[in-house]
Amino acid sequence: MSVARTIRSVVKGIEQAEGVGATVRRSIGSRTSKMFNPFLLLDHFTQTQPGGFPEHPHKGQETITLVLNGAVAHEDFTGSKGVLYPGDLQFMTAGRGIVHSEIPILPKDGSPVEGIQLWVDLPEHLKETDPSYRDLREWEVPQVEAQDGKVSVKIISGKAYGVESIKKLASTPIDYYLYSLKSGGRFKQELKPEFNYFLYMAKGGELTVNNAQTLTAFENAFFNQDGDFVEGENTGESDVLFALVGGPKQNQRVLHYGPFIGTTNEYLERAIVDFENATAGFTNRRTWKSLISNGVTEEMINGPLNGSLEQREKAKQKYLEANKKV
Repeated sequence: MSVARTIRSVVKGIEQAEGVGATVRRSIGSRTSKMFNPFLLLDHFTQTQPGGFPEHPHKGQETITLVLNGAVAHEDFTGSKGVLYPGDLQFMTAGRGIVHSEIPILPKDGSPVEGIQLWVDLPEHLKETDPSYRDLREWEVPQVEAQDGKVSVKIISGKAYGVESIKKLASTPIDYYLYSLKSGGRFKQELKPEFNYFLYMAKGGELTVNNAQTLTAFENAFFNQDGDFVEGENTGESDVLFALVGGPKQNQRVLHYGPFIGTTNEYLERAIVDFENATAGFTNRRTWKSLISNGVTEEMINGPLNGSLEQREKAKQKYLEANKKV
């Protein structure tokens, strides 16, 4: 007989300043919730003024960025660059070292740029892998509706309601579901027994989980590894939006030095020296100059960033047409 997973703890993301002009609600990687194996950090970020996250390094982890509103321009010293729009995701493996820039593009309607960024620890044997980047466009994410539209789920990675997304997006396998529930909508999600899962409430009033705990906006529920599924109901009047994410626990030490993640102090010390001297994994620092760190222009968007909305629509229609044929 299958049983629901129990909630171990609930942490609310407290707003704090980060980057240049950005604010984040951090519910993993904070003083109250330092890590949830294998997840290192979860930031729900918003930006209402120019700035963002100019060029900065990473090493030893992967980052997954989901844009909810507005747009984010990005580039890194491997040559990858582009623009992420609502519903788009970026999967970046820092591996042995990468330097990149993430600059929000403010919407013309005055609303904030908004998104969620997750850091995932890399297994020790992959920490020195070459850096890489993949993006997943909004139209490439399978979406399922249930209960006459009261329940909608985007299956970024995993399986829900009989639909599976099996793209290899991250070096560490994860499940990632983005649920939207109207008032009265109920969901049930099967879980992998070997994965740790959390549920982050990005928007909305009330989500009652497993008939036991009611979550509100910006709260993150961490589950024990003791059940087969999680279920819940939107018991409020407004729509709710939440991410349900899981990944395999890793049996290794986790040491931080800012954006550098290792398993030994010696590894982190070497990372700092390599970054400062532009050696080993950071050799590209010697010749790379960020295009976007001082701001993003329309010419950049429609030119080197390949972020033209017209070209984006053409790519979407081409994908949908090919997918329809299949």
